[in-house]
Amino acid sequence: MKITVLMGGTSSERNVSLASGIRIVLALRERGHVVTALDPARGVISEAEERELSTGKVGTEPPSLESLSKFAEGTFLPNLTSMEEIKDADVAFLALHGGQGEDGTIQALLDMAHVRYTGSGHLSSALAMDKDLSKKLFRAAEVKTAEWLMAPVTVEQVEGILGLPVIVKPSKQGSTVGLTLVKNREDLAPAIAEASKYDDEVMIERFIPGRELTVGVLGDIALPVGEILPKHEIYDYECKYTAGMAEEEFPAKLSPEATERVQQQALAAFKALKLRGYSRIDFRMTAGGEFYCLEANTLPGMTELSLIPQGAAAMGIKFPELCERIVKLALE
Repeated sequence: MKITVLMGGTSSERNVSLASGIRIVLALRERGHVVTALDPARGVISEAEERELSTGKVGTEPPSLESLSKFAEGTFLPNLTSMEEIKDADVAFLALHGGQGEDGTIQALLDMAHVRYTGSGHLSSALAMDKDLSKKLFRAAEVKTAEWLMAPVTVEQVEGILGLPVIVKPSKQGSTVGLTLVKNREDLAPAIAEASKYDDEVMIERFIPGRELTVGVLGDIALPVGEILPKHEIYDYECKYTAGMAEEEFPAKLSPEATERVQQQALAAFKALKLRGYSRIDFRMTAGGEFYCLEANTLPGMTELSLIPQGAAAMGIKFPELCERIVKLALE
């Protein structure tokens, strides 16, 4: 097949996307497909650039907002569907994370151009990216999620309704970019200001202490549950993309009953947002054994340290096969 992998883009997760995308490119070529790497911010990625990206390094911090704004100035996005690399492809593999790559914008463009692509459609992508809306849909589907408020709020409202500590984060962002764990009331305003740099809507969510779990969904199948053991107090950007900063256990050490419950919750969250293809659903498990859904990732990371490839591997699915399965789900 002729496959174009879209990677990079202009979101704060650009570096993660490039690391995901180059792995996908190489894996699909290994399976015999004709693959083009395309960055919506810069155009077709050359062989020399591919070799440079193949190191898979992401860095400990996201790119600066200033550097991203420069990429945004030259974006190919308005003309994306008229590019031969898109028009002539049998399928577009979306390896974009965050921003217009994951919020339904590119999905809507591809829908209008009748181009098949991996992952969820434009509506479900937008719903999953908006954490406020997705949590409301989780509740409607009886998937437990932590209490939350949306800024603007007062310290008194946060303490009275949620209590401290809380998580403050941009409502439409990923990879913990702009996220802060707030333990003291005087740190709330600075945390909201930091999150506001990345989105005009900010969520304040009750912090759920406990174990960090994740469940990949492939088609209509829940993959083995994984547990993340970060070196920091929370599973932040550095822990996610720096080797040695987190341990992952697949499958997680859970009872069969607990495993079944969290997998069913993941599938319920997947259906509640009308997702398709594949996704990753993240949870917290309390000491009392309750599961709280944190969010759904419609285009989860595919780097060497990412979680859905590890979940697939625990099921005996190697990375090239996983990528090809995702392509086949798009064609169905």
